[in-house]
Amino acid sequence: MFDKLLRLTGKDKPERKDVALVLSSGGARGLAHIGAIEVLEEEGYHITSIAGCSMGALIGGVYAAGKLEEFREWMKGIDRKKMLELTDFSLSLNHIVKGDRIIEAIMEFVPDVDIEELPIPYCAVATDWVSGREVIFRTGSLFKAIRASISLPSFYKPVQRDGMILIDGGVVNPIPLNRVERHKDDLLMGVDVCGQDYKAQENMKHEISERRKSSKSLATQILNKLIPDNIDFNYYTMLTRTSSMMIRQNAKLMSQLMNPDILVDIQMSRYGGFDYDKSERLIAIGRQKTIKALSKYASQSKRR
Repeated sequence: MFDKLLRLTGKDKPERKDVALVLSSGGARGLAHIGAIEVLEEEGYHITSIAGCSMGALIGGVYAAGKLEEFREWMKGIDRKKMLELTDFSLSLNHIVKGDRIIEAIMEFVPDVDIEELPIPYCAVATDWVSGREVIFRTGSLFKAIRASISLPSFYKPVQRDGMILIDGGVVNPIPLNRVERHKDDLLMGVDVCGQDYKAQENMKHEISERRKSSKSLATQILNKLIPDNIDFNYYTMLTRTSSMMIRQNAKLMSQLMNPDILVDIQMSRYGGFDYDKSERLIAIGRQKTIKALSKYASQSKRR
């Protein structure tokens, strides 16, 4: 009846503004989620629920607790020195960082609460290393859920709980579009920062290599002899890139399965998972990509 009335009066359907938001894993690249949320709010969208994995679980949880602005300001003060101060190294066979110090620092301005007391529905995703199954947190301590979700394998200390060994949720569901709580008219929106633009990275490395080879500087010529072009190809880069490719593929498959109304797909060539000291640049990328995605969605909606 309402749609018929709109057609008779020559008016378009009211734009849908309620959003069920899903934020992916991606390490420091996940700081782009802040820019995405800021743009949504500026454009009048209403985030009715939120789900996240790894860094997406952290940003989503901080937002749900109403402390995103404070978190952004805090991140501005993170440089390489501060990163080292927040890194509690540990001698262990299954991790190199405890991961408690960073959580404690954030809890100084984002008090821990039970997830069910948050003003909007929230969930975080982790992985049980024992069974290989996805573990979904919808109740209990917000920061216990976040800490489990960000447990990057071999880097952060796993979280042991109820017979499970919990590691990063990105292992099984890097963009949990199927886990966010939705209402009837909510738009399903995902922000995916899992991917790295390896082709662009290789192009940049090639350009740098060519400039190095053509340089007439004596120091550069010495470096050309000492440092091979393929120095980045080693055991570490082999493992990390392989892991990244698998996570990216899982994210793409989830997006195809759930077909979100809006997908902000952010592949980065310059920034990696540990570039936490570059928060403002990453936030700016999130803003830029989200503006483009919303514009594309609006154009497609008008043509329907």
